[in-house]
Amino acid sequence: MILAGDIGGTKVNLALFDEKDSNLVVLHEFSSKEFFSFEALIDKFKKKYPEYKIKKACLAIAGPIIEQRCKTTNLPWDIKQSDLQKQLGIKEVKLLNDLEATAYGMLYANKDEFIDLNEFGRETKGNIAVIAAGTGLGEAILCFDGNSYYPMASEGGHCDFAPLTAQQDELLKWARDRYKGHVSVERVVSGMGISTIYDFLVDTQFAPEPNFMTTLTKDDDKSAMISKGALEFHDKLCKETMKLFCEIYAQEAGNLALKAMSVGGVLIGGGIAPKILPLLQEEIFMDSFLSKGRFEELLRGMKVKVCLDDKTALLGAAKFAMDKF
Repeated sequence: MILAGDIGGTKVNLALFDEKDSNLVVLHEFSSKEFFSFEALIDKFKKKYPEYKIKKACLAIAGPIIEQRCKTTNLPWDIKQSDLQKQLGIKEVKLLNDLEATAYGMLYANKDEFIDLNEFGRETKGNIAVIAAGTGLGEAILCFDGNSYYPMASEGGHCDFAPLTAQQDELLKWARDRYKGHVSVERVVSGMGISTIYDFLVDTQFAPEPNFMTTLTKDDDKSAMISKGALEFHDKLCKETMKLFCEIYAQEAGNLALKAMSVGGVLIGGGIAPKILPLLQEEIFMDSFLSKGRFEELLRGMKVKVCLDDKTALLGAAKFAMDKF
């Protein structure tokens, strides 16, 4: 069996795949914050499924992987390849950045799991950019060598937020006070980013807060309620929040496309995109994506697709174990 993992700040999905036919055999979800270490979580998983023998493991982790070690960004975990090799009793263990695995998994996802946003995009062989907003903002590149693709990780989500409009200029100034200096693009393009933009609009008195927002408890998902307020209740404040969020998301996707020279296309993953798909299909998203001056025509020819499959990181980790080691 191949053990594949998708380790995020909110939840951890562990799965077992049959190494012969790559079929999914076991899938189990854990709450990340219930475990003091990743080793403790692995122990619980092994005890739950003792009948399966693990021969390879490939784990996708939200955080930078340096010399096969990851100090997770949003959890107090220190995950090392060497520790897992001992714990699992196998040598073939690989750590990948979560977006690196997500990107690789998208190569194997079903075609009907993708929604095309750019009617002018052309099918072309070349690098592919992958961007995914969820708990954080992940970015990766599928590098094309003329024959096949190889995933390359990045921490591009932590690069500077670059405003493009007067409203975004004001957002940056406001956010700089909140975050005491550096404002990464992840601060505004992520689950927490939706809340950040909403708070900015409230503080600058864009519109009154609706009752369904002022009565939220600490256990409610504020960002999810904002998107619901925009999509279902058509609240002015929530709609403006999501418009600004989509605008900046698209701009960053365009930035990544230029840096990756992704003539092979741009793929949008993560947990947020499928939930707000109608907003991404509005003109403002592609208009913002294309807003790159002299390079607008280059981007206009790129395929831009939303991936609806939320298990691409697991699939990518499993396929990487099969294909690459």
